[in-house]
Amino acid sequence: MSEVYAARRARLRERCEAAGNAAALVTGHANVRYLAGAAPGGAALLVGPAEDTLFCPVEPFGAAAAAPGPGCRTDEELRVHTLVSPDGDPAVAAAERATAAGARSLAVEEHHLTVARHRALRSVAPRLRTADLGTAVEQQRLVKDSEEIAALRIAAEIADQALGELLESILVGRTERHLALELERRLVDHGAAGPAFPTQVATGPNSGLAGHTPTDRRVEEGDFLSVALGAEYRGYRSEIARTFVIGTAPADWQIELYDQVFAAQRAGREALAPGAACRAVDRAARSVLEAAGHGERVGPRTGHGVGLENDEDPQLGPSAMGKLDACVPVTVDPGVHLPGRGGVRIDDTLVVRPEADGGPELLTITTKELLAL
Repeated sequence: MSEVYAARRARLRERCEAAGNAAALVTGHANVRYLAGAAPGGAALLVGPAEDTLFCPVEPFGAAAAAPGPGCRTDEELRVHTLVSPDGDPAVAAAERATAAGARSLAVEEHHLTVARHRALRSVAPRLRTADLGTAVEQQRLVKDSEEIAALRIAAEIADQALGELLESILVGRTERHLALELERRLVDHGAAGPAFPTQVATGPNSGLAGHTPTDRRVEEGDFLSVALGAEYRGYRSEIARTFVIGTAPADWQIELYDQVFAAQRAGREALAPGAACRAVDRAARSVLEAAGHGERVGPRTGHGVGLENDEDPQLGPSAMGKLDACVPVTVDPGVHLPGRGGVRIDDTLVVRPEADGGPELLTITTKELLAL
């Protein structure tokens, strides 16, 4: 994979040179991992002006691997430098290195730097002109290669497996918190590094709430049960949400609400295509729920990108800019919550594909039928 990371850094270097910057300082965790293949906490990556260097606050690959000491190489393209002092700042060390190498300008990710950290850079390199790199790396990450999509497929399979096993167990009487912990254990059992985000289990009047933190409320017969989870595999993150009814046949209002959200989610999925405007995908899903009288209950967006982060561009919302490209993984996740009663969330991870290739590729395949568990 070293050639893949080197090619990614080369693309960024070309962009910096075109903008008149001698080097780039990358500090966003996911961005560092994307360009370097490894990202110990707090690491910073200096791309150029001579050789690319990963600055780490601790030994990144364990004591045995780090035996050669600071400056050991992980591959022919990337140099690793471990700071001597535990209080050192990798970003500051990178700015010092850029100055020592003769760079006069440095592009930095201002949205990932605090004011204090930016001042520290200026203090050690007062003559180094800084410019905002903006979201250049995030935009480079949008379209995934085959290896990235393969990791996402596995992450989705793990989440499907964990959810499927939970549905086969006895649920009545168990708490939201207990079920969430069990799901996260099952994710790890099936090969995930961990959950992609805090697992959400919501029952009864809590069901359908976006971002719900599990409580000690116990599952009761007749409840809606909504579950949102994802797996992290090799850094890549899946996302899935499903809603079920517990114990008995669903009530008429539950069937009606579920059908409305399902129709909205299907409309959003069917709108995914290379060249489709991001806001048009949101409109396809949102308009279904607006027509059903739930316009004020729909969230600010109905989907988003996934990859090394669980929530990344593109955003699928009413004011979203830009269009979708092929090989961009996204979620489609509309939901409706009725205060005091509960609600429905349905969420899938998909990869945008052209119609000639079969249309959007569905990665999360757990049934969307309204099951009575």
